[in-house]
Amino acid sequence: MPKQSTPVNYGGQAVIEGVMFGGKNVNVTAVRRKSGEITYLEVPRTDKPWVRSLRRIPLLRGIVSLIDSSAKGSRHLNYATDAYSEDQMDPEEYAKEKEKEQSKTNLSMILGVAAVGILSLIVGKLIFTVVPAAIEGFLFGRLFQSQFLHTLLEGLIKIILLLAYLWGISQTPMIKRLFQYHGAEHKVITAYENGSELTPEKVQQFSRLHYRCGSSFIILTVIIGVFIYSLFHWDGMTERIIQRIVLLPVVIGVSFEVLKFTNSLRDIPVLRYLGYPGLWLQLLTTKEPTLDQIEVSIASFNRMRELDAQLERQTATATLPDASPDPVKG
Repeated sequence: MPKQSTPVNYGGQAVIEGVMFGGKNVNVTAVRRKSGEITYLEVPRTDKPWVRSLRRIPLLRGIVSLIDSSAKGSRHLNYATDAYSEDQMDPEEYAKEKEKEQSKTNLSMILGVAAVGILSLIVGKLIFTVVPAAIEGFLFGRLFQSQFLHTLLEGLIKIILLLAYLWGISQTPMIKRLFQYHGAEHKVITAYENGSELTPEKVQQFSRLHYRCGSSFIILTVIIGVFIYSLFHWDGMTERIIQRIVLLPVVIGVSFEVLKFTNSLRDIPVLRYLGYPGLWLQLLTTKEPTLDQIEVSIASFNRMRELDAQLERQTATATLPDASPDPVKG
């Protein structure tokens, strides 16, 4: 099969026992059920005009992409979780559990799945920003005066906490399988970008690491954060933490632009090394998938492209929305 000249930069994410892929006009999740069957969740993309406008603005587009991915990804994560729960329970027990859930007025019902996804993202980012600064201040606050050195140590603590967290959760069987599906998602995207035939055996030959992965984005926010935080003076822990929170959107926006830049350089022998820290982190966040897991990933990718093509034909005579796939999520 000839190599494609301009492949679309598709993105995706792993879910429990499956993979979600985002296209121009639709997001598709495929999950492997206990029976061996592959089932799908297909959700058309409906980006608001103002969201599409913000996606064109440097710095702002990174924040918009992150929030949008969290909001839309929550529905697909819930679908996969429900499918897994249904497979693990007796039909009667599952029906009773669903009835209990529907009778409860919980946070998800009040705010909606998308809002809960965004709220979880914000809380996670705040914790990961505040805790390392507090730990560094407690351990080293009175040892020296250099704020750059304090910021550097804060970044190192953040990386240590991140690596410890990822290593810890990767020891559980469910998360290990989730990371295998993450690897399967990367392999399919890489195989597509290289014009390969999408069969489990062919896709398995490609690397499970990918430059545009969200893991690369995480490590970039730590590195970029050290430089941005170093530009501002602070007096006391309270001011330091408030400053970190206020500057968090700036760190996210700049990191997104750097990720896009390093991805554009990945074919240049010397400059491709700029993206290596993110690839190293993926050694923790991805695992080698099985052929069965790659089959699910291929099924999701093919179904997404099939629906994308159908929607393109249906709207060929209308004005198409500029809903490009998220280059960060992977």
